[in-house]
Amino acid sequence: MLTLSQLSCTRGHKPLFAEVNLDLQAGQALHLEGDNGVGKTSLLRMVCGLSPADAGEVRWMGHPTRDDPAAFRAALFYLGHALSLKEELTALENLLSDAAVAGRALSQAEALSALARMGLRGREHLPLRVMSQGQKRRTALARLWASQAPLWVLDEPFVALDIKAVDALRVLMAEHVAQGGMVLFTSHQTVSLARTDGTPVDVQRYRLEAAP
Repeated sequence: MLTLSQLSCTRGHKPLFAEVNLDLQAGQALHLEGDNGVGKTSLLRMVCGLSPADAGEVRWMGHPTRDDPAAFRAALFYLGHALSLKEELTALENLLSDAAVAGRALSQAEALSALARMGLRGREHLPLRVMSQGQKRRTALARLWASQAPLWVLDEPFVALDIKAVDALRVLMAEHVAQGGMVLFTSHQTVSLARTDGTPVDVQRYRLEAAP
């Protein structure tokens, strides 16, 4: 459903990577690996249409994403290094606001449940500005519980999370894949995924190499 064909990237006249070819089907997770500075974040941003590629194209369901970017964005959940949260709003308000902007139905009960699953029970009504970085990241990740997007693109999603939150996110990713979703993510650590009942979910790996 997601195909990267011959993607190449240059930043500041320096080639980062060239001719990247990837396929991600429904029910698959792919761990994008690579050394620091090789361009993993740049590649994810190209996938999401946030940065242009020097060459190649991204296709969704067989069609170039540039042909209908709105439809592709509706099928995509992207979490980058910037969490896209409003510091003056509470965790609960951030989730409800995000759903409203995306045109998704999300009840207060559903938002509270999502926050609780990410270990934020009792902190739902705190403004983001008083939260720790880990709590802010858990707030951002709680949006996944309410997301209806089949494709998740996550840039270092495990950063700043404690062990309990890491385990919750691993289960969430596994359940999404087991239900036919797709996850493309980066991480500097080896990641295994297993559903709530312990059933393992296969994680493919692709190592991004620097351009020669």
